[in-house]
Amino acid sequence: MSQITNKLFPIGILIVLTLLLVFNLTCKQMKQPVPEGLSVEPVTQTDKSGRNLYQYGICVDSLHVTDYTIKSGENMGGIFTRLGFNSTETDQILQAVTTILDPTKLRSGMNYTTFTTRGINEEIRYIAFARSAMDYTIIDLTTEEPTAYEFNKPITLKPAYAEGILTSSLWNAIKSKGGDPLLALKLSDVFAWQIDFFDVKEGDSFQVLYDIAYVDDTTALHIASIKGAIFTHKGKEYTAIPFEQDSVSQYFDAEGNSLRKAFLKAPLDFFRITSRFTNSRFHPVLKKYRAHHGVDYAAPVGTPVKSIGDGTVIAKGYESGGGNYVKVKHNTIYTTTYMHLSKFASGLQVGSRVKQGEVIAYVGSTGLSTGPHLDFRVYKNGQPIDPLQMDAPPSEPVKPELADSFSFIRQTIYAQLDSFRILHASREAVIAQEGFYNREGWFGSLSREVSTGVQEDGRNK
Repeated sequence: MSQITNKLFPIGILIVLTLLLVFNLTCKQMKQPVPEGLSVEPVTQTDKSGRNLYQYGICVDSLHVTDYTIKSGENMGGIFTRLGFNSTETDQILQAVTTILDPTKLRSGMNYTTFTTRGINEEIRYIAFARSAMDYTIIDLTTEEPTAYEFNKPITLKPAYAEGILTSSLWNAIKSKGGDPLLALKLSDVFAWQIDFFDVKEGDSFQVLYDIAYVDDTTALHIASIKGAIFTHKGKEYTAIPFEQDSVSQYFDAEGNSLRKAFLKAPLDFFRITSRFTNSRFHPVLKKYRAHHGVDYAAPVGTPVKSIGDGTVIAKGYESGGGNYVKVKHNTIYTTTYMHLSKFASGLQVGSRVKQGEVIAYVGSTGLSTGPHLDFRVYKNGQPIDPLQMDAPPSEPVKPELADSFSFIRQTIYAQLDSFRILHASREAVIAQEGFYNREGWFGSLSREVSTGVQEDGRNK
């Protein structure tokens, strides 16, 4: 009997320790039942591989998960009351969460989630408030006092590809092919020093590799970056190769020259030219011919106006002809003027230093103007010059000691662009041969190609 007892004693100790461990894992919490009438979705204990399941960093193997939407007029205190917390508990939770999440920032339509224990006496252990698709505030109720912390979903990058031939604007070309039109803005930023996107021509074409940022591996957030591009404009091919030197990543052409120049090609994004530089133009207000030493860009009121280069604001104010205007001196040679503005950027003053691409004002129709537009002028050594014909010097090229590394990256990008181009052409041929238009897109082992010419990895539209 003593032998049996000796054998059973360690087993008994193990059982006791196991029970203590389970008890300790069930941390103390504010014991609140889930309100009646709310649907509760049980969560499978493990995935197919037997691993624990997590949501917002919380292990949900033995928890119920319930999603809610904030109602119109509802505040954070009201939410906690609706969840069953008394006034004392609500105050304690608010004290913990307001250090991380401003209750005034909650809006109707935003989502939050509760995590409750299973069983007869269900208890809320965690509450998660979604601030965005990837940012969350977690309230932990498993301790004596409630605590709050931030949780950020990881972002994954997936490669994508697009190509097309322009019949109007780049924006329309990408949008009409089922792509994200914001890709047009990304491309215009990359080639801002080489191509005036107000002056693209029918028949211009593009190929672009880019990364899309995903959360949960399925929800696309935004275009993260351009990984390589070729834009053919007026028969000339422009290439963009991203390359890092001196810890700074920027774009270079095929010869290793920086795409970045001293000045942007235009101070606006994607709006049409209505009047060009000329010595004789019929003025629509004065009704007579006079010189127009600038370029007019038609754009809606409030469109941001960017400084085309680094410089100092040397004048800002109002004049009868040009309305609200800003003048920026870039160096001892070049000065630019922006006129007919609706308002100036906040804090902009004479003497302010501005950076290339910085918003300095907004399009308007002040002064002698028949409609909202920007009158943009460039002066070289005090004399007006045609902004569309101005050629600024480039930044530093790829350093000689990095030439081999740059050459390898360039060839890799060319190979990827060629592969996607061939893949796209083959899909178009299949579609043409079968005589149908595949609106739902095509899934490949490595990428998706919408029949319109835009490809992405891993997700159907």
